[in-house]
Amino acid sequence: MTQQREPAPNEVAGVRIGVAMAGIRKANRHDLTVVVLDPGCTVAGVFTQNRFSAAPVQLCRAQLEGGSEIRSLLINTGNANAGTGADGLARARSTCAALARLLGCSPEQVLPFSTGVIMETLPHDRIEAALPAALADCRGDHWAEAARAIMTTDTVPKAASLTVQIGGRPVVVTGISKGAGMIRPNMATMLGFVATDAAIDPSLMQQLVREAADESFNCITIDGDTSTNDSFVLIATHRAGNPPVTSLSSGEGPVLRDAVVEVSRRLAQAIVRDGEGATKFITIRVEGGASVAECRQAAYAIGHSPLVKTAFFASDPNLGRILAAVGYAGIDDLDQTKIDLFLDDVHVVEGGGRRASYREEDGQRVMKQSEITVRVDLHRGAESATIWTCDLSYDYVKINADYRS
Repeated sequence: MTQQREPAPNEVAGVRIGVAMAGIRKANRHDLTVVVLDPGCTVAGVFTQNRFSAAPVQLCRAQLEGGSEIRSLLINTGNANAGTGADGLARARSTCAALARLLGCSPEQVLPFSTGVIMETLPHDRIEAALPAALADCRGDHWAEAARAIMTTDTVPKAASLTVQIGGRPVVVTGISKGAGMIRPNMATMLGFVATDAAIDPSLMQQLVREAADESFNCITIDGDTSTNDSFVLIATHRAGNPPVTSLSSGEGPVLRDAVVEVSRRLAQAIVRDGEGATKFITIRVEGGASVAECRQAAYAIGHSPLVKTAFFASDPNLGRILAAVGYAGIDDLDQTKIDLFLDDVHVVEGGGRRASYREEDGQRVMKQSEITVRVDLHRGAESATIWTCDLSYDYVKINADYRS
């Protein structure tokens, strides 16, 4: 699927990034990224809900809960360091300690992130040997280089950037992400990093990263698999010179909140557009629910159905598959006689049955598009939810069958 090219990401004052070739899995590719933060930055994060979480996820949670000021992020691709037990934790700690020695900080001030193959031993010696080169490469304008260095099966790098005005000062929000398969984030194999130079009350950071995740990365699915390594981190450097944001719901707080959410949403949608083997970008909106939770429940049932996804790949308006997914979504008191279904501008189902005026050629016209919106109205209440997904093609199977080759 063709991705729209984002303009070059804006620098964020207080953040420098360097990349290097560590030979973690493949030679002659940048697979190691170091993010160096100036003193005084605030960092918050949300992580996978998979109980089989990777060693770096376990370590990141502990480092953030410890309350130390974070001075660096260490990101490797090619190896997930998941399913590696106590040895994996020891190797992750070793890389943090090695970077801390070079930066003159404590290991607790370094957050590690890994992505790649599960259940393989992390070559921490190669990572540690490449750290000086990554630090020597550190620059404020290396966001695009980092977006490429964190890729695994991604076909394009993913970056987004916005500048907004807060208190009469320009405030930058820039982020990168990676992911193309094993994608159904439940946080809060994808990684997302967003930074802003906004001055913000540090006590608001966890709320902001959670809300941004819930409105972006937690609204996407490619294959329904929640990775062992999903991580989304928000950094504030407090360097923009704006009056500090003290609320996300009043004053100019919503401006910052909306900017962080928008950048996160662009990064999340870029993951779907780059889904392994994807040819179509699909928006699924469920309206008229009694709760947001049941709307999401129905939307994910549609988005995870292999039968629905393969019908989209084939441009086949076999839309009864969508109704079947809504029916098994688990809404116990659902009244099927009230359900309406729309495919873009085409009203397909009315009152639980095929609409008299619906023609299959109209459905097929929409199904041939590269971007499609499915809208379901449950007629049970006033709540709604939207998720983004893609189709399921032959190439998805090929990519995942050959992943470790």
